[in-house]
Amino acid sequence: MSENEEHGSILEKINEKIHEYEHSSSSSSSSDSDDDKKSKKSKKKKKLFGRQHPLHHVLGGGKGVEQMHLICYLFSAADLVLWRNKQTSGSILAGVTVIWLLFEGIGYHLLTFLCHSLIVFLTVCFVWANAASFINRSPPKFPELILSEVHCLKFAHFARKEINEAFFTLRNIASGKDLKTYLTSVAVLWFISILGSCFSFLTLSYTIFLMAYTLPMLYEKYEDEVDVVGEKALIEIKKQYAVLDAKLLSKIRMLSDKKQH
Repeated sequence: MSENEEHGSILEKINEKIHEYEHSSSSSSSSDSDDDKKSKKSKKKKKLFGRQHPLHHVLGGGKGVEQMHLICYLFSAADLVLWRNKQTSGSILAGVTVIWLLFEGIGYHLLTFLCHSLIVFLTVCFVWANAASFINRSPPKFPELILSEVHCLKFAHFARKEINEAFFTLRNIASGKDLKTYLTSVAVLWFISILGSCFSFLTLSYTIFLMAYTLPMLYEKYEDEVDVVGEKALIEIKKQYAVLDAKLLSKIRMLSDKKQH
């Protein structure tokens, strides 16, 4: 009996050691996996143009009414361009497309279109209001749209700030102090002039609207892939600019400094 008891105690000790080892290994593996998860979370992905906030926040979403501009107060631009409400965004896109087809395809004029639209709207409302009592329907209720002085002042303050910054930038470019900004401005204006010669102003405006209305939504959908490609493109652009600066721009700056002295 003593040998059997001693043998049984040895087996129990071996089993305890095995359980302790399995528990320690599982805990170590779980801690390693937790550390890996934390390290992965700690490694933040680089966003395009150094963006730190979500795209919805950058476009003005999530801000209080007191921080919004007048247009964003009437409807959230971030929600529209990111297609948070697909029905509303699709309706706006369809309406703008119909207007572009009327002007570009049929040759409709802006003043004629506005007058005809107001005639149709006023006629429908007038008939509805007068016929409501005969068909036991409630007359149309129109919201009271009143622009408050506060929102007008905010919009004027925003426009004043942007216009002053534009004048300041133009003055710096014209004074010859910033060569990089000058070359960038010339390249952008030259590119816009080429587009203007290929398309009409209405078609160009519609194309810009279409890009601004769809590209943010596509970027948010494929954000990680676009960020990787965009980072590589920015690195390549910086390299090419460094080569151009070393070969040409630095010499131009030296000549301008000599003429000033």
